[in-house]
Amino acid sequence: MLRNKFAIFGLLVLGFFVLVAIFAPLIAPYDPGEIVESETLPPSFAHPFGTDDLGRDILSRAIYGARISLTVGIVAVTIAILIGTLFGAFAGYFGGWVDGIVMRFVDVMLSFPSIFLILAIQAMLTPNIYNVMIVIGLTSWMGVARLVRGEFLKIRELQYVEAAKAIGCSNPRIIFRHMLPNAQAPIIVAATLGMAGAILTESALSFLGMGVQPPMPSWGNMLMDAQAYMRDAPWMAIIPGLLILVTVLSLYFVGEGLREALDPRR
Repeated sequence: MLRNKFAIFGLLVLGFFVLVAIFAPLIAPYDPGEIVESETLPPSFAHPFGTDDLGRDILSRAIYGARISLTVGIVAVTIAILIGTLFGAFAGYFGGWVDGIVMRFVDVMLSFPSIFLILAIQAMLTPNIYNVMIVIGLTSWMGVARLVRGEFLKIRELQYVEAAKAIGCSNPRIIFRHMLPNAQAPIIVAATLGMAGAILTESALSFLGMGVQPPMPSWGNMLMDAQAYMRDAPWMAIIPGLLILVTVLSLYFVGEGLREALDPRR
């Protein structure tokens, strides 16, 4: 149970953003690609967040951008959790040469700066939302693998694991039926914090033009469009920047709250 006030606040904010993303077509006052007014109009009653350099409603683009950012975060983290859990579970359970090979591979992957690795892969692919999700997921599983390995090294010495081996349970059954459920607490925390990192990475890629491509709106490419208008139309940068800040901060609050709630020592 979350008792941390910041974690509860973060959970409420995330719930609000999820609802906004789900019901974006019903909530957004305009189509995100529609030119509705003159360019760079300041916030007003008709356009609460103003308009961008092409005359598109920033509120509508921000709402659809929430859908893109949250989708990228969820899918990328799901890929990272699945890969990291599999590698970490097998390394921690079998140990020995299996552990050595897996962890050396993890070390090799960690030796590459993640953002440069992602940029290099994206440069070889066609930048789109699907490639962004897959690339972020495939380059961010290493921390999960090390975390799961540590949990499995600890759990495999417990008596119920020895009992399962003694009665002839297969290795996959012991790993996925008996050990993995008892290692899920740190995985849940890692998933929450990893989603914040995925959203930041997607925003950075889109800002650099290597992520979600226009006219599809994302908070990152909204920031990219705002570069030339920082003095004349600062709201173009402030709105998506604040949305990224609030979302990532809320995820960190929830992650810390879950860490406290799932810690058996507390």
